[in-house]
Amino acid sequence: MTQNALQPADITDELLAQYETVIGLEVHCQLLTESKLFAQDRNLFGAEPNTNIGPLTLALPGTLPKINKKAVEYAVRLGLACGCSISRRTIFDRKNYFYPDLPKGYQISQDKKPICENGGVTISVKNEEGKMIEKVIRFHHIHLEEDAGKSVHDGSVTETLLDYNRAGTPLVEMVSEPDLRSAEETGAFVTEIRRLVRYLNISDGNMEEGSLRCDVNVSLRKKGAEKLGTKVEIKNMNSIRNMMRAISFEEKRQVAMLESEQEIQQETRMFDVESGQTYGMRVKETMNDYRYFPDPDLSPVVVSDEWLASIKADMPALPHELREKFTHRYGIPAYDAAVLTDTREIAAYFEAVCAKTPAYKAASNWLMGPVKSYLNDHEGNIDRFPISPETLAALIDLSESDIVSNSVATQKIFPVLLAEPQRDPKEIASSNNWLQNSNTNELETLVDEVISAMPDKVTAYRKGKKGLLGLFVGEVMKKSNNTADPKLVSQLLSAKL
Repeated sequence: MTQNALQPADITDELLAQYETVIGLEVHCQLLTESKLFAQDRNLFGAEPNTNIGPLTLALPGTLPKINKKAVEYAVRLGLACGCSISRRTIFDRKNYFYPDLPKGYQISQDKKPICENGGVTISVKNEEGKMIEKVIRFHHIHLEEDAGKSVHDGSVTETLLDYNRAGTPLVEMVSEPDLRSAEETGAFVTEIRRLVRYLNISDGNMEEGSLRCDVNVSLRKKGAEKLGTKVEIKNMNSIRNMMRAISFEEKRQVAMLESEQEIQQETRMFDVESGQTYGMRVKETMNDYRYFPDPDLSPVVVSDEWLASIKADMPALPHELREKFTHRYGIPAYDAAVLTDTREIAAYFEAVCAKTPAYKAASNWLMGPVKSYLNDHEGNIDRFPISPETLAALIDLSESDIVSNSVATQKIFPVLLAEPQRDPKEIASSNNWLQNSNTNELETLVDEVISAMPDKVTAYRKGKKGLLGLFVGEVMKKSNNTADPKLVSQLLSAKL
């Protein structure tokens, strides 16, 4: 290291802006099949160590792999969703390397002919002017492979325990082109992939369980330069937030080295969550020689016209399709549509509500407001939300037709329905005397009482302090126990004042 070398903490935003970050991702996603990719052992997270294993998972002599057709179907489904070209005839290869949690001493993967090629994912990001734009992040390919087992150290520096439950779990590896340019873009990309695999119901996408994890390749070059810089790989990122933190640190670390005229080594690095820094694990002096060759125990996989057509026919509506549908058919803003399509379940619930009420924007407001607050407080998803779409639609109609006020609907009727979801919203309002009072004669009496009791405020209003109208409305609402129609009250007050 040269004397007076810059440190990552020394790098300013102005200096960072002189460089362009180039990022490519390898995203590993475990598939939700019942059994493993080449064995009948159960594919289940969280089981006791070494309970979902058998002779083939352990690579005992004489065992032969057999492809899991459902895993191939899931990979094709993902490829179709990403606009990839589907390989109609694909083979599996042996990727040779030794690691203690790889029982066979090789991994069955795909090298020369992956199941999906090209395609990409569209993300929404802010441009330099701060406006939201769409950007396509291309895939080089998506291939199928089996996962390795898991090494467990339990704090020991001398002993390693091996859990083979994960060995053989079907994976798709999505290899992107180096199209990403920031931590924010990378976070949006992985978020969209996680949303996509959940919509397709091919993976739970739980990063904390390792169902979705990423290797991040980061390099820097001067703005305007054509040649790519030396890339560094950050391994096994299983959190979007920490992945973005790792990229941000790596940007500053590499700029510090480049500005100090130090050579960046092509290496594999890890991320320390506590310090927020990356650290070296191993230097890649040469490319790994995995000695790929076609697995002689597995026949080529042929995706026939009929099979491909049946997979296409079974494809669900995708997030971008639903966002477009929600903005055009239901007329809600693009922001609302993005929030309501965050999960397949929320989107389905919203459509079910809209099937029972024409108040589409009000339905959107309810889901993004009271409903979302309830779900956040109870760490639940919409599948466990107690109020049915039909009942929520009935409550929305009560409020929108001014039979009850919005505050009564949200603050009084909604909590009752959460506890007693089988009850009818109008019956709840009626039995509690919460129906909105639109009787003009009764309301005129209350308005006259309020005006008589506040002569000084009336004088101030008539001299130009029109903002006092809200005070008068509030007083009438109190007198009516919040059952008065606030719009009608406002009209009556304006006329009398």
